Amino acid sequence: MIWAEARDGTIGKDGSIPWRVPEDQVMFRELTMGATVVMGRATWDSLPARFRPLTGRRNVVLTRDPSWTAPGAEVVHEIAEVDVSARQVWVIGGAAIYTAFLPVATHIVRTRVDLGVSGDVRAPSLGDDWRVDRDTGWMTSSSGLRYVTQELVRARKAVTPGGAKID
Repeated sequence: MIWAEARDGTIGKDGSIPWRVPEDQVMFRELTMGATVVMGRATWDSLPARFRPLTGRRNVVLTRDPSWTAPGAEVVHEIAEVDVSARQVWVIGGAAIYTAFLPVATHIVRTRVDLGVSGDVRAPSLGDDWRVDRDTGWMTSSSGLRYVTQELVRARKAVTPGGAKID
């Protein structure tokens, strides 16, 4: 999973990200290129039309609406329909999708932006089974915002929806 959050855990406001950290956008592109990206319908809709689907990636959109379509993306209606056996799968949002995949996730790349902002979408709460494996230290973006990128790994084994333990 991958996301950027403000100090209070905000990841979105009014259908967009309420800050700009170009270096984080570059990292997102580099990490997800060639991989499968899984997102909810609202995240898909929040992408500017010229960026849909995200190029160079297999785009999978999870929605409850059986009649909804997304040109250039695969549409699924249940988590079980997402093929997570692919070499690289990145869950890219939004909040409900992060929460749904958190029990089976083993790796998170999280950028924390040193910004106080009120938003309407928050990152999921991580329990004590997550630990920071790598940390860039605080850096200053070309936009002037301070940020840190952390790689988190699950300290205990994850459990699939069927109850199987995975690393």
